[in-house]
Amino acid sequence: MFAKAFRVKSNTAIKGSDRRKLRADVTAAFPSIGTDQASELVPGKEELNVVKLYAHKGDAVTVYVSGGNPILFELEKNLYPTVYTLWSYPDLLPTFTTWPPVLEKLAGGADLMLPGLVVPPAGLPPVQKGDLCAIALVGNRAPVAVGVAAMSTAEMLTSGLRGRGFSVLHTYQDHLWKSGDRSSPPSIAPLAVSPPDLSEEKGCVLVDPGLHEDMRHLHLKGVDEENGEVLQLRGEKALSEASEDTSVGVLNQDSAGSKALHEQMDELLQRCFLHALKSRVRKADLPLLTSTFLGSHMFSCCPEGQQLDIKKSSYKKLSKFLQHMQQEQIIQVKELSKGVESIVAVDWKHPRITSFITPEPSLASQPIQEGSREQPYHPPDIRSLYCVPAGMTLLFQESGHKKGSFLEGSEVRTIIINYAKNNDLVDADNKNLVKLDPVLCDCILEKNEKHTVLKLPWDSLLTRCLEKLQPAYQVTFPGQEPIVKKGKICPIDIILAQRASNKKGLVPADNTSKVREMKSLHPHL
Repeated sequence: MFAKAFRVKSNTAIKGSDRRKLRADVTAAFPSIGTDQASELVPGKEELNVVKLYAHKGDAVTVYVSGGNPILFELEKNLYPTVYTLWSYPDLLPTFTTWPPVLEKLAGGADLMLPGLVVPPAGLPPVQKGDLCAIALVGNRAPVAVGVAAMSTAEMLTSGLRGRGFSVLHTYQDHLWKSGDRSSPPSIAPLAVSPPDLSEEKGCVLVDPGLHEDMRHLHLKGVDEENGEVLQLRGEKALSEASEDTSVGVLNQDSAGSKALHEQMDELLQRCFLHALKSRVRKADLPLLTSTFLGSHMFSCCPEGQQLDIKKSSYKKLSKFLQHMQQEQIIQVKELSKGVESIVAVDWKHPRITSFITPEPSLASQPIQEGSREQPYHPPDIRSLYCVPAGMTLLFQESGHKKGSFLEGSEVRTIIINYAKNNDLVDADNKNLVKLDPVLCDCILEKNEKHTVLKLPWDSLLTRCLEKLQPAYQVTFPGQEPIVKKGKICPIDIILAQRASNKKGLVPADNTSKVREMKSLHPHL
């Protein structure tokens, strides 16, 4: 939710009555927290601010800030703790564990998939679908993410730990965390789990204490390398809770590792597939050869440091994978010519596509590894923006913008329309006209018009506002942060010229200064 920058609407100090209500809401939302802890979290006299903001997808969120750090946020009347709060109260929520490399993906907006979970010796915490959960990394109990369980613990185990496990709302290193003091997670040692007393279990063999560190393998047959004795640890109680089958044999480690590799590649394959459909393929591209879809779109959506290999997935072939996606009614594949398949239709409104969050590109593009497929060229994204000048600050301050703020044209239109409606400026007799209040008069009218022009049509009002704003533009190169500059976007004319030795080349036509300006934005132009 906070993987991208949000827009602040207001920031005010909390009232005394609202402070007491918030403390009561905290106690109700988190029963494990005591009255004293709730008073520490929501102090009675220290400064506490209420920040109302809009996430990058438009969600209205209320954030409570104490001591410069966001401690709680409210979404759709549900209260959630931030990582700053969980670092002080690590046992506030049931905590699941994942591997450290997964954090980067979560901070980029991805949800936590079940294959990424690390199952502790004591088993997974019991939760129900929709329960609020914390996510920590191996070796440190300090949570790094807050999410909602997509299924219950029983369903997770029944699925074989496959599929989406948690919808992640907030993470360490996201923009909500960046609004605080940006401190790192503290080092909190994992809870020590006492191994079961095997001497009290009927039919169990006494084992040397040095072997207790591997108690999670109670269902395996192991060999004591020191004395060559074969010890069979039965763990009847743990096995009966996990499965009704009481006969447990030796597990093939190679087979288990191969299965885990298949599951990881399946997840990567589906991720690249959804990413390509959502951000690369357009309706005008259809019908699209399946081989082109794989080579030009799916490979380019593969995350850095990973390699997409269909042969290592459970599908083995692209055609089989696409048939599976067709059965889910995401795409439609047809054989337009003998032996050549093409994607002829895509349901872009399918829930799996609409719910997929496109990961942000990394700040620094990594060099293409030797032997890997060459990545296709992606041109920079250039957008026209508008900058708020000093003379129009009053018009835009209600929406949380100030002098020097950069806005897109659609944002400017929305702000002007909301301003007119909130201040009852729409003419009652003719809805196409807008009455001009003193703020609008000062912002958009000329001096000789201030006493003669009392109303303007909507299109004229919006046009005048855009003309009064300062022009600007934003250039975004793949894998880099956007570059914003003031001024108009000047077109660059390129012509094909013939030079000596019959060589042809592209040269700028009387706009060398414009080319130099573009090169200053990116050194590889």
